[in-house]
Amino acid sequence: MRRIAPRPPFSAALSAALLCLALLLIGASLPGKSRARTVEALSVRIQGSINPAQADMLTRAVEQCRTEDYDLLLLSLDTPGGLGQTMREMVQTVLNSPVPVAVWVGPRGARAASAGTFLVASSSVASMSPETTIGSASPVSAGGKEISETMKKKIENDFVSLIRGVASDKGRNVEWYEKAVREAASLSASQAAEKEVIDLLADSPQDLMRQIGERGLPLNGETVTFSPEEYSITSFEPSLRFRIFSWLLHPQIAYLLLLGGIAGLFFELSNPGAVFPGVFGGVCLVLGLYAMAVLPVTVAGLLLIFLSILLFVLELAVTSYGLLTIAGVVSLFFGSILLFNFEYGLGSLPLGTILPTVAVVCACIVFALYLVTRAQLKPRTTGAEAMKGLIGRVTRWEQDRGQIMVRGELWRARSASGAALAPDTTVRVVDIQGLHLMVEPVPSEQEPQEAEKKARSKT
Repeated sequence: MRRIAPRPPFSAALSAALLCLALLLIGASLPGKSRARTVEALSVRIQGSINPAQADMLTRAVEQCRTEDYDLLLLSLDTPGGLGQTMREMVQTVLNSPVPVAVWVGPRGARAASAGTFLVASSSVASMSPETTIGSASPVSAGGKEISETMKKKIENDFVSLIRGVASDKGRNVEWYEKAVREAASLSASQAAEKEVIDLLADSPQDLMRQIGERGLPLNGETVTFSPEEYSITSFEPSLRFRIFSWLLHPQIAYLLLLGGIAGLFFELSNPGAVFPGVFGGVCLVLGLYAMAVLPVTVAGLLLIFLSILLFVLELAVTSYGLLTIAGVVSLFFGSILLFNFEYGLGSLPLGTILPTVAVVCACIVFALYLVTRAQLKPRTTGAEAMKGLIGRVTRWEQDRGQIMVRGELWRARSASGAALAPDTTVRVVDIQGLHLMVEPVPSEQEPQEAEKKARSKT
């Protein structure tokens, strides 16, 4: 019998190493959870109404995630709703983000109403803090009133198709999201988690990151798990441009800037030379008109406001006994009510803002009209008419004419009675004839009284 020679130890070790390498390659190619790694998240806070400034900030945050290689965008949300078009832009930004977007509605007492509901539905990970709410996503017209049935159906169907699509793609409760739009349904955080409207309940962003680490985060085709020590959260710092833009696009701020600009310019036009009201009003008006170009305003509202300006200006030139001013106030009031047309989530300006603002603007305009009227009724202080009643002193006199000193000026004068006057006699100007002042002597006991009256009239 022939004996088989044993394999060399080196050959056996090489075969084992190749087998292990093949198994590792096969395991790496299979989907599943990868080993733990450090996850970096960029945190962005969206608070207040949904407007173009918020959309711009979200776009910049997504771009920063892409350029600085963040693994997750963490969106903290607390909003009553906002502009429908802006909401659509933000949903598109979330859906097309190069990194997963996790939305956390918090802290306690926060809400994701109206437009905020769509952002939650479109997120990669949807979470809420306890004692928060979501829903009430029905579209409303200006002032929060019900809109016509046909228009309501068109808008509702448009929004329903959007929210059903994103909710279905994310594996969430499609029926409830549709109900939120059609019936303005609303849920608490615990109810939302129970009905699979959201994915997680989290007390804080840190708690949310811990839960995401336990369940895994999809990154580049694999699910990454991480421990609480293996993630970091970096806060996104809004730029000064965003802060100014966000402040400027608040509907009440834009409205106050518009009316403040109108009042300032009217005051300057009615009282030229004040300078500050004109400069201040011009700046406010430009900023207000810029905000109006971005916000959804109605043509009727703007026309009524500018009609009120025209009526106030006409009051300066037409004797209407206040009727034009009253018409201007009425036009300004109704223009303010109709000014904004928020088609989704927000109503028009509240009366608590409109009434005091209109009252203050009207008070400024009435005060300017008072100054104009007083200036028109005030006696002339220049020209020939201003000479009547002035007190002077005779410096030289011959027969019925001579020369007098009035206000430090020498004037040719004639006696109104034809009598001769002695030098240093105190006289009063009673009339003007050609280049001569007609004067009469003033009794010595009246001189102090006349001087006092003239001093009061000048002041």
